[in-house]
Amino acid sequence: MRTFEALESNVRLYSRSLPDVFSRARGSIMLTDSGREVIDFLSGAGALNYGHNNHEIKAAITEYLASDAIIHGLDMATPAKREFMETFDSVILRERGLQNYRFQFTGPTGANAVEAALKLSRKITGRQNVISFTHGYHGLSLGAASVTGGRLFRQASGVALSGATFMPYDGYLGPAVDPADYLRKVLRDESSGIDAPAAIIVETVQGEGGINVAGKEWLRSIQAISKDVGALFIVDDIQMGCGRTGEFFSFEFAGLSPDIVTMSKSLSGYGLPLSMLLIKEERDAWRPGEHTATFRGNNLALVSATAAINIYWRSRTFSQGVQRMGEVMRRRLEAIAFEHGNSFEVRGRGMALGFDCQFAEIAEAATRKAFEKGLIIERCGPGDQVIKFLPALTIDLETLNQGIDIFDAALAETMKQPE
Repeated sequence: MRTFEALESNVRLYSRSLPDVFSRARGSIMLTDSGREVIDFLSGAGALNYGHNNHEIKAAITEYLASDAIIHGLDMATPAKREFMETFDSVILRERGLQNYRFQFTGPTGANAVEAALKLSRKITGRQNVISFTHGYHGLSLGAASVTGGRLFRQASGVALSGATFMPYDGYLGPAVDPADYLRKVLRDESSGIDAPAAIIVETVQGEGGINVAGKEWLRSIQAISKDVGALFIVDDIQMGCGRTGEFFSFEFAGLSPDIVTMSKSLSGYGLPLSMLLIKEERDAWRPGEHTATFRGNNLALVSATAAINIYWRSRTFSQGVQRMGEVMRRRLEAIAFEHGNSFEVRGRGMALGFDCQFAEIAEAATRKAFEKGLIIERCGPGDQVIKFLPALTIDLETLNQGIDIFDAALAETMKQPE
């Protein structure tokens, strides 16, 4: 690790909490330089839903590379882009009754997609303000950071972040209060001090914010409020999309029809950079070239994305499997929480679960000990007190249980330590 410590910026993060050199990976197993096997429950922060080096997807990539086809093509028309859009439209959108969406390929990161969504919303409405929610995370470029709640991230921007108003997320004010009622009231009140919004942006499950889960009725209310006040309704599905919650889109369970959906992370199916917006046809107000990016034409990622859809999403079988494995995870984690006097909380949807340790010190020690024992898990939440479980959606039951066993042992050791 000396080279990394000597030459890489202080901004590095995962190489600090996971202090080893990783050389190979397959499925849910990573190998270090020394040959140690480690189970991966982080999955590239949600970018590897189908596991490391998925061989079926890799076959499509290697065949494409061998053909000397276009890799970088700006936004030029290519067979790879055509096949991806046709496949996504027919297999994903139309099967879910989500017709009439246009595709906008942005720069390669999720933050690029969020920037484009905010910019388009402001262009359409002529308004500046955007409603975001407490504990929300949408990226760290300046526009995306303005709608991200974390104080650490906001302060690092070095400038005043404006153009956003934060409202309480579902459950933020306790079970007796519906934050949607408050949002509706202040947006209808001409003297509330809250400017009419260009957009309302929301995650149906807040990943970095602590695996906070929004309910179906609350999400429907937020969509209805957006329509009532003339704002665009944006769902950020960057981390929770592509099957993470059990269905391809995290908002399917609520029957939502967003004006804009931001997608990235596991969209490519292989960890390759690919981000896009789904824009309702009537909201596609861009003029040609008005929002561009050099790497919006990653044809190799489009090939792997098409392969992932064809392999996993042409039937409901994969989705049902994710939901079953998610229930296994939940039951086991809830049993572990109960073991420790029920002082911990388990929450999430599908195979995105959070284990709230209440105290950052407990979460830090447990994740560190888990890594020493051969499991990668990371922390999230406003105080890093929540342990986040994002195993590959393709993980086998034996490996899943083995990983949870390691976590159980690590937490038990942590709780036995003298105060």
